[in-house]
Amino acid sequence: MIIVSPSLLSANFLNLEKDIEMFNKSNAQWLHYDVMDGNFVPNITFGPQILKQVCTITDKFIDVHIMVVNPLETIDYFENCRIDMLTFHYEAVNDLQQCNAVIDKIHEKGIQAGISIKPNTPVEILEPILHKIDMVLIMSVEPGFGGQKFMPNMLGKCDWLHDYRRKNNLNYLIQIDGGINYETGKMAVEHHCDCLVAGSYCFNNPISFDHGVNSLLSLKKENQ
Repeated sequence: MIIVSPSLLSANFLNLEKDIEMFNKSNAQWLHYDVMDGNFVPNITFGPQILKQVCTITDKFIDVHIMVVNPLETIDYFENCRIDMLTFHYEAVNDLQQCNAVIDKIHEKGIQAGISIKPNTPVEILEPILHKIDMVLIMSVEPGFGGQKFMPNMLGKCDWLHDYRRKNNLNYLIQIDGGINYETGKMAVEHHCDCLVAGSYCFNNPISFDHGVNSLLSLKKENQ
């Protein structure tokens, strides 16, 4: 089963409640919430106060991706928010011991833990901690801004994660984010991705939000 996680970064901020209501009525299972600090990536987005308000108008799975220089401290900023999955970047710590500390802290909060890597980071570097995480997020663009072109050479990382998961009897999800539409989503599913983050393709779909979501969900039928 494919999970579709529309990215709130592509919503209409002047009509955010309306867009979330549209999301609630759709078949999308997760809502992707990007946190950027202007340091780790060259953009600044949402914080905990907006997330608290968002969570009052949706009961769906909240998928938070923090692109910050201090993930261990940032976890505390969201102490009173409802989060189901919290994903941080390996590059923010560049140290497996520190990664373990972040993962442990996320789990102690009763939240599932994900880890993400930028396009230039080899996926194999995560091998020592894959048994501890719930999801790996492969960035198929440079993180920081929506609307970038999909990098198909990132799909080899998804293949590697799938093979490692199968060989070691692990259960982490493989998520991909960046330039996802029907064509690139199909490629991602063919390379064993479980979860597709789609911003512009859903919220700015020329036909409708539902069309974007449902076309991605239909990929599960083509690749079973």
